[in-house]
Amino acid sequence: MSLWVKICANTSLADTMLAVDAGADAVGFVFAPSPRQVTVEQVAAITPALPSSVEKIGVFVDFTFEQIESAVKTCGLTGVQLHFDGGEDLPARLRSRFGPSIRILHVLHYGPDLVEKAGTLAGNENIDAILVDSRTPTAIGGTGIRFDWDSAASLFRTAGRKMIAAGGLNPSNVTEAISKLQPWGVDVASGVEASPGRKDPNKVQAFVKNSRFA
Repeated sequence: MSLWVKICANTSLADTMLAVDAGADAVGFVFAPSPRQVTVEQVAAITPALPSSVEKIGVFVDFTFEQIESAVKTCGLTGVQLHFDGGEDLPARLRSRFGPSIRILHVLHYGPDLVEKAGTLAGNENIDAILVDSRTPTAIGGTGIRFDWDSAASLFRTAGRKMIAAGGLNPSNVTEAISKLQPWGVDVASGVEASPGRKDPNKVQAFVKNSRFA
């Protein structure tokens, strides 16, 4: 099965089309406060121009169910990425509202309780995949910092749920990450930027190409 590739934190149609043209499976839009934050109105103006075959995933932090529901409907999103613990009920409510067609990703930040939390998420049948990311005291994503791939490798193989690698990935190290973690998918944001919130065409193309090659 082909590796799933997501280019996240797009802020314009031009940048989003770089990911589409490079062959990414999914594009992401960050609604949470960050240098890459976009509004629902901005994304709603971008998604109609995208191919139906490309997944459009919203990244949410501390949003209510009603806020996420509204964003999905307004923007025509096909997936949600929960960057916070909204409780076991939130994925269930999203699944009930949008059915099996929506992809529900739940972020797990790398840390000492990784295995325990992964087990809890893996047991939630409404979560399609677990995305393992890095975080800092001031940023929950887009950090450009890689986690310990060697220590996380066994979890990726045994979690019992689709696993996505994120955090510190870039065109030069994504093949190593894939080799060590053997993930279902990879997700990149800052690693393919020219500056915060602005994509570098060459880096986007190289990232997708190297991911496919791996």
